[in-house]
Formats: sequence, structure tokens, C-alpha cells
Amino acid sequence: MAKLILTHEVTGLGTAGEVVEVKDGYARNYLLPRGFALTWTKGGEKQVESIKAARTARAVASLEDAQALATKLGSQPVKVTVKAGQGGRLFGTVKTVDIANAVEAAGLGSIDKRTVEIPEHIKSTGNYQATVRLHEDVSATIDLQVVAAKK
Repeated sequence: MAKLILTHEVTGLGTAGEVVEVKDGYARNYLLPRGFALTWTKGGEKQVESIKAARTARAVASLEDAQALATKLGSQPVKVTVKAGQGGRLFGTVKTVDIANAVEAAGLGSIDKRTVEIPEHIKSTGNYQATVRLHEDVSATIDLQVVAAKK
């Protein structure tokens, strides 16, 4: 087991500044290369405190912004235009980056693709829902309209 300090929020694992123990492969192949965590050291305790202090400072200022953005995201559906074949079947699936780009194109604000969670694979046109984690205490549900791109 590897002991790590999280630098970003990781769904199902923890938030920035937490010390967690994960399997070596998960740490080596996912968390460390993507910069989501640092290897824990005795000197790393100072880093934990600075990460927590920075997160707290951002959290107070961003809570109101997150609540306002959640209201905007829930107010209207977001149209995601993708390539589709016969019968509305997509070439591939709708990805989190597609949803983040569609939200920004709709003028609802800017969201990070890593905060978007899609409950099931979207493989055909239609209406779906996705969840966006805007803050530790604030999540928003987005109504998606997946439509085929005009040829």
C-alpha cells in the first residue's frame, strides 16, 4: 500500500490535502502521473497544511459562486451536438469534455471536465442527465439533449 497526499479532489477517494493509502498500482499508474497526489513524506506534513489552507481560502470565496452556477446549470438543458449514424446511434460516446464544452458554448459558465460525472455511457441521441461537482457542498444536475450533428 502506498501512502499519498492528495493535491486534487478524487471521486471516491478524498479531497485535496488528505493523506490516503491506496494500492501501489493505482498510485503509480493513475494518481501520481496525473498530478492528483504526491508521495507522503515526513516533510510532506507541511505541504498538507498549506494545501488545506489554500483550499479553505478558495472554498469560502467560491461557495457563493458555486451556488449561483448550480442554479444556472439547472435552469435550462444543455445541447450536446455529436456525430451520429442511422437511428441516432453515436460514433463513440459522449465524454465529459464534450459536456464541459457544451456548457461553455451555451453561455452557462466554465466547468472543469474532471468534475463532470456521467452515470451511464451515452451511446445514442436523446435526453440524459449528468452531475457536476462544483464545490464540496454543492453539486448540480445538468439536463443534456444529445443531438446528431447536421451533415
